[in-house]
Amino acid sequence: MICFQSAIIPALLQTAEYARLAVAVGRDVDEDDAAKAAAVRVEAQAVLFDPAREFSFLLTEGAVRTWPGPPLLMSAQLDRLAQVATLSHVSLGVVPWTVQVPAFPLHGFTVYDGSVSVVESLTGDIMHSEADELATHVETFEAFAAVAVYGDELRALLGRIADDFQRLPDHF
Repeated sequence: MICFQSAIIPALLQTAEYARLAVAVGRDVDEDDAAKAAAVRVEAQAVLFDPAREFSFLLTEGAVRTWPGPPLLMSAQLDRLAQVATLSHVSLGVVPWTVQVPAFPLHGFTVYDGSVSVVESLTGDIMHSEADELATHVETFEAFAAVAVYGDELRALLGRIADDFQRLPDHF
């Protein structure tokens, strides 16, 4: 699976509180329903710990810095990203703001087993399965991956972003 996100942390990487807000913020969603949806997202994350599966996540710095709740929530979310990045079968990269991007990151997408790509929209998921559509998404992923940071550079970037969040007021 490869996943590119330019505006939000992917569901498989979200903390429970981030997931609850990702479901609810800006939408008319009942609090209980949002909590249940977040629980489902967090439960689905067990797949990340299956070493037989491979995952490649690529985020823009904008996705990492977009915060749906208080700065403390984002500190926990950044810790989650750093932890997942240590898994040997998971690749996590972030495209920093300090690099020129190869294209405009108009939307995120997830390609499953090279056979379908899912684009999340405000009104529902859009499925792409045509070879040219899949190729475009894979090529876009690879182009952004070429300018992303990984490993120690990723941890340093996440640390700088965490420092920025710690300097924000806590009353949001």
